[in-house]
Amino acid sequence: MKKFTREKMLDSVSGFNAEWDIIIIGGGATGAGVAIDSSLRGFKTLLLEQSDFGKGTSSRSTKLIHGGVRYLQQGNFSLVMEALKERGILYKNAPHLVHNLKFIVPRYDWWEGTFYGVGLKLYDMMAGKFGFGDSKLLSKEETVGLIPTIETNGLRGGVIYYDGQFDDSRLLINLMQTAADNGATVLNYFKVINLLKTNNLIAGVAVKDIESGKEYEIKSKVVINATGVFSDEIRRIDDPACTELVEPSRGTHIVLDKSFLPGDSAVMVPHTDDGRILFAIPWHNKVLVGTTDIPVNNPELDPIASEDEIEFLLHHAARYLTKDPSRNDILSVFSGLRPLVKSGDNENTAAISREHTINISRGGLITIAGGKWTTYRKMAEDTVDQAILLAGFEQKKSQTENFKIHGYTLENPVNSELKIYGSDSIRVQMICNLNKMYELIHPKLNICKGEVIWSVRNEMARTVEDFLARRRRALFLDAQASIEAAPIVAKLMAKELGKSRKWEEDQISAFNKIAKNFIL
Repeated sequence: MKKFTREKMLDSVSGFNAEWDIIIIGGGATGAGVAIDSSLRGFKTLLLEQSDFGKGTSSRSTKLIHGGVRYLQQGNFSLVMEALKERGILYKNAPHLVHNLKFIVPRYDWWEGTFYGVGLKLYDMMAGKFGFGDSKLLSKEETVGLIPTIETNGLRGGVIYYDGQFDDSRLLINLMQTAADNGATVLNYFKVINLLKTNNLIAGVAVKDIESGKEYEIKSKVVINATGVFSDEIRRIDDPACTELVEPSRGTHIVLDKSFLPGDSAVMVPHTDDGRILFAIPWHNKVLVGTTDIPVNNPELDPIASEDEIEFLLHHAARYLTKDPSRNDILSVFSGLRPLVKSGDNENTAAISREHTINISRGGLITIAGGKWTTYRKMAEDTVDQAILLAGFEQKKSQTENFKIHGYTLENPVNSELKIYGSDSIRVQMICNLNKMYELIHPKLNICKGEVIWSVRNEMARTVEDFLARRRRALFLDAQASIEAAPIVAKLMAKELGKSRKWEEDQISAFNKIAKNFIL
């Protein structure tokens, strides 16, 4: 494993005065995918993220790697088939983070068995060799056996099918490490403040190091805008008169105790009051319920759930679970923004496709927008193909379809909590075994102190939020416990980074400000 530190990445930028081949703006799933694809094709690649990797959309998903049953309902077969293929590829290349998950669709009306049974059989057929398992009808008894807390009043049975689950921000960190392992330079807290032009054509970026305040002008043959919901902000720097490309939508999730959904199966509700699909999913020994789909005018890095969304999720969870959750049962609530591609005057974002679009401006700015986590690799491949054409690079085929992602392993670690680190788990365990670093940062969080040290040394964690929200998922799983753990994390990080007591206090304050939006 190559050294993955911000200092090393900064040295790469400061020590390279020539022109980069490709600069990527945006450190989410798509940007990371582009960095891997570009570096594997041999291009000198630089990725710049204004905040932490995955701070926005890419850490706030429903944690599913799936074809998209909803798109099957819409008749968008091409998107479903592409996503099912990509699901299989990701399962093969990152088995330490992507796994098979059983989904149960409860049946309460006589016609649902045939309707959903046939639809999910079609889903199986479209997956082909990339399938995760065959769907089938379940009796009432079988359904209750898999979902003991399912509402039994009027229950006729269920349908079982299989899809993929993952930890989004953990995968993103591994993608960044994969890119760096193969020669790319990736930097968090590096904000693009302007686009450089020569003869009205994009020639690089002006950036600011958020940590030091230092500004740089960096030249590049190609600049790729992979900033998701912020795509139009970057496009307006290039062309203030450009028409908007992205229609952001907010999806909110609530997290409950495992007792609301014991076992290892998820529930999929195919039709809610607003027509959306709803999921209740086991995740990190908790239950994740989501999602909503609300149009958003002004995208934010830290979107906040509305009261209506929270009540919507509680209402539908109570409708299908025997144990009705209340506001007091919510351990964490979080929202993410989807970068949907605009579709005329359609105000119903739930009806807008997740298919991706590549836009090339007159100035040569390449923007990749839309898509979803599952298809990040194909989006990246298509984007780099366009960059090759635009810059006149030597034609080289993408290498990512069969390329193993950093952390790849088929072995399970001794400590199952460290499985998320994949092949790095043994090194994390070694740190945890030293000097009482095996102690937990909080009784309700199965996270040892050594993991904080590891994340600073090897995963570019720079803030308390970086660790508690994205390197480990404490903020998303139990917001109050993460607030109580913040002082311990701040102290450990301050020592590792050589920071002052004032830095610790500022970090705790900043984290608490963000975390309060995860608590009702």
